[in-house]
Amino acid sequence: MAIRKIVLVPDPILKEKAKPVTKFNARLHKLLDDMADTMYDAPGVGLAAPQVGISKRVIVLDGGEGLIEVINPVLEEREGEQLGPEGCLSIPGLQGDVRRAERLRVKGQDRNGDPIEMEAEGYLARIFQHEVDHLNGVLFTEVADRVYQPAQEEEEEIE
Repeated sequence: MAIRKIVLVPDPILKEKAKPVTKFNARLHKLLDDMADTMYDAPGVGLAAPQVGISKRVIVLDGGEGLIEVINPVLEEREGEQLGPEGCLSIPGLQGDVRRAERLRVKGQDRNGDPIEMEAEGYLARIFQHEVDHLNGVLFTEVADRVYQPAQEEEEEIE
């Protein structure tokens, strides 16, 4: 396992539609392991393969309940709406208020190619949508209601 370099805007890979995974092998397993290490080291809550320079439909995320890996994810049955803040490891220093579905169903494959399906809501649904956007070449800054630099605490002068 290794920490990979996170690709930053304006790298063109972040604007490409990622290719489906067709080979479920040791190289894919290493990519998944490295992506998880990279995400936790950053620290972040989600990471898509294009963010480490690989144009494949692979995401890892952890909304607080443990690591989730999804290959070739598809988001279905979107319900409700939430508006909340998002940031991105590939766009350091910016945040945005983004509208996302409140609940959805995720289908895809696990690291061995077996079908998986799960439901996500709230924060976890937001992370899934953000990461799948990356696979489609969409950045949060393009879908945000508002983009801003988060306020930084000013250091008090010591006299």
